Amino acid sequence: GLVRSTPFPAAMADAADGVERTNPMKDLVLKKLCLNICVGESGDRLTRAAKVLESLTGQTPVFSKARYTVRAFSVRRNEKIAVHCTVRGEKAMEILERGLKVKEYELWRENFSETGNFGFGIDEHIDLGIKYDPSVGIYGMDYYCIMGRAGGDRVSNRKRARAKIGAPHRITKDETMNWFVKKFEGVLNSGKPQNKSNFRARKGKKK
Repeated sequence: GLVRSTPFPAAMADAADGVERTNPMKDLVLKKLCLNICVGESGDRLTRAAKVLESLTGQTPVFSKARYTVRAFSVRRNEKIAVHCTVRGEKAMEILERGLKVKEYELWRENFSETGNFGFGIDEHIDLGIKYDPSVGIYGMDYYCIMGRAGGDRVSNRKRARAKIGAPHRITKDETMNWFVKKFEGVLNSGKPQNKSNFRARKGKKK
């Protein structure tokens, strides 16, 4: 192989300008948005929740089943208890912006994961601009945003010569928080109060 003795023209231009260029393929993008409504029971309430997601996204939602039986909550294994939908592209950004508007563009630092994704919840779906229907009722929902690079992550998904994504190309918590602040002029709060459930602690104790 030949060894290039002179630097690339682009690198020379950067050095002359004194400007540090960034790689456009490393820009953060919203890969997909997952919307979830957990009702905790099957039947009419779950069907109405599916109608809410369908009216919001324009897609057919998918039902989720319980993984195991929890008698305290009257939940049986394999019973349909929740409904979710995955949105991508411009539609995902539009729905995300409507959700953040409800939160007044304020999120907790604890909403962001170490892998660079983030999520939050809203209490009433009518805050998103959906007209209230007495026959449907009011539902809250979970938002979860999966982030990606403009260059994609094909190296970890392709069939041939599959490999792990290198450390410089992985998305960090700080990167996503900076993206949220710049993109939406958002506010980050710290010290989110922890809601700890005593259900599992009581489960193992004998009376």
